[in-house]
Amino acid sequence: MRIYKLKRAWGVLGTLVALAAVAFILSSAEAARNILLGGAQSSVDPKTAAAKRPPLRVIRDSYSSPSSVAVDIARDEVVATDENLFQLLFYNRLDNTPPTAAMTEPKRAIGGPKTKIEFQCGLYVDPQSGDVYAVNNDTVDTLVIFSRNARGNVAPDRALKTPHGTFGIAVDEGKQEMYLTSQHANAVIVFRKMASGEETPARLIQGDRTGLADPHGIAIDTKKNLMFVTNYGSVHSKMPEAEVSRRLKSNWPLEREVPGSGRILPPSITVHALDASGDAAPLRVIQGPKTQLNWPTGLAVDVERGELFVANDMTNSILVFHETDEGNVAPARVVKGPRTGLKNPTGVFLDGKNNELWVSNFGSHSLTVYRLTAEGDAAPLRTIRSGPSGVPALMIGNPGAVAYDSKREEILVPN
Repeated sequence: MRIYKLKRAWGVLGTLVALAAVAFILSSAEAARNILLGGAQSSVDPKTAAAKRPPLRVIRDSYSSPSSVAVDIARDEVVATDENLFQLLFYNRLDNTPPTAAMTEPKRAIGGPKTKIEFQCGLYVDPQSGDVYAVNNDTVDTLVIFSRNARGNVAPDRALKTPHGTFGIAVDEGKQEMYLTSQHANAVIVFRKMASGEETPARLIQGDRTGLADPHGIAIDTKKNLMFVTNYGSVHSKMPEAEVSRRLKSNWPLEREVPGSGRILPPSITVHALDASGDAAPLRVIQGPKTQLNWPTGLAVDVERGELFVANDMTNSILVFHETDEGNVAPARVVKGPRTGLKNPTGVFLDGKNNELWVSNFGSHSLTVYRLTAEGDAAPLRTIRSGPSGVPALMIGNPGAVAYDSKREEILVPN
């Protein structure tokens, strides 16, 4: 799971913590006084009572936050993963939330404990059947597949065990192969498209020479036999190849880091041969300050125009590169500015039939759509909101700790 931005909140958290501590001390003192005076001691353990005390308030986002998007072109439907409330949401492609409306209600949703849907990031829609493939990233460690008619709290039609931290997905329909990125393993893992259960992958791209460093988005060009991967930059060295072979044969785990080898590299887009395997070096790398890459997340390729579209999370922008770009090169064009509606974009999808670019904005409860040739501060053609306009998404995902900055009166939440 990627690390989300720090979240501001109210400065009274320190006061609440102090009050809770005082309440605990007073309740303990009261129990001791009863014993000394010979009174009956309460049968309720003060620690248990404190633990069960309801919160005074809760900081939580109550609206859906789309993390990835795909279009079922044959059926004119848009699908989004909701990483906040753990759902798959389905809309009509031409839906457009009016400015005065609170949101657009999805035409249907899939969610609930039976679905095995939690922190879903990668998304793929089968162009023929309409089946939806959704990747769980930080929990569950399972790729789930639903038929296009699924709705509600239903079990997936098929499920595949995946490594922890799996993020992106791309499918080669011709070869019936499925490509998954794994953040923590710094790898691309290739399965049969119809794989299920605990099936062993067909091959693995992993190693110090691959340039894979916290990989997220993935896109493929089957005409040019190329694979493109966005990398945040955190990486560690791997165990010897003999150990890899042994582990691959036994399926999992693939997280085989060498202790103390961690380092941070500049973010990048690595370009690989589509049939690459093992510790194969990339064909070329897009990397450097001119690229403007900063948490490059979702990735899509326009095979006809030879262009790469990157959802650049930290700069609220979409970067467009040529497929042939290499090194420290500036984007061919950038979509960015207040009129775009972009806010922490994490997913992109190219609809070649309708010449549209779809973006999921994790920071603003919205999906925005643009012309494929959009540039600069271009307003979206349409916007589908899953929350009120102007209400920012909290982006609190699987928080592991909390801290209070008394000077700035901020609550810090690493995720």
